[in-house]
Amino acid sequence: MKPLRGIAAAVLAAFAVTTLSCSSTTFQSTWRDPQAQPLQLAGSKVLAVFMTRNENLRRRAEDAMAREITARGAQGVPSYTVLAAEETKDPDTSRPKLERMGFAGVVTMRIAGRETQYTVTPTYWYGRPYYGTFWGGYWGWGWHSVWEPAYLQADKIVSVETLVYSLRQNRLVWSGMSETVDPAQIETFIGDLAKAVTKKMEKDGLLRET
Repeated sequence: MKPLRGIAAAVLAAFAVTTLSCSSTTFQSTWRDPQAQPLQLAGSKVLAVFMTRNENLRRRAEDAMAREITARGAQGVPSYTVLAAEETKDPDTSRPKLERMGFAGVVTMRIAGRETQYTVTPTYWYGRPYYGTFWGGYWGWGWHSVWEPAYLQADKIVSVETLVYSLRQNRLVWSGMSETVDPAQIETFIGDLAKAVTKKMEKDGLLRET
């Protein structure tokens, strides 16, 4: 049994493809403030913040975040609707403004890293074919020894830092670093991540329905 070599390696490059796969999110690390009280956010204003210099991306991501927050009983508000770009970088301006507007909490997300992970699946020759006869020779060998090009699978991995602040308690109550494989469009990506964050916070005892 011999690995593909020479010309087969060139074929490998020619046939390299990225396979389609469903996105999946896992947490690499999470933290819960042991002194934080469970959040009761039903009906309360919660600010959705996606930290990026790309204003279009910020708006799309924050809209998706706000929808997910609202779907869970709070009132999700995209930060771009209440804070101008220059205000987001100035806590002395943004803090009193948000306090006057009665926000109870803030959820922030920030892309912390991107990488591509490559996986090669090699194919092998299985030996010399038997050409002497057809049904008892080549036919059986041929179907069991069909050559396929090796495939290169490239998975995009996006790391996101998520922080949840309680403005009522004036503290960071939960944080998580997640990795998502092959994220879809930003709205779907953020929606799936928000669901994962909510599920983990519920498991950690930080979220209450009422």
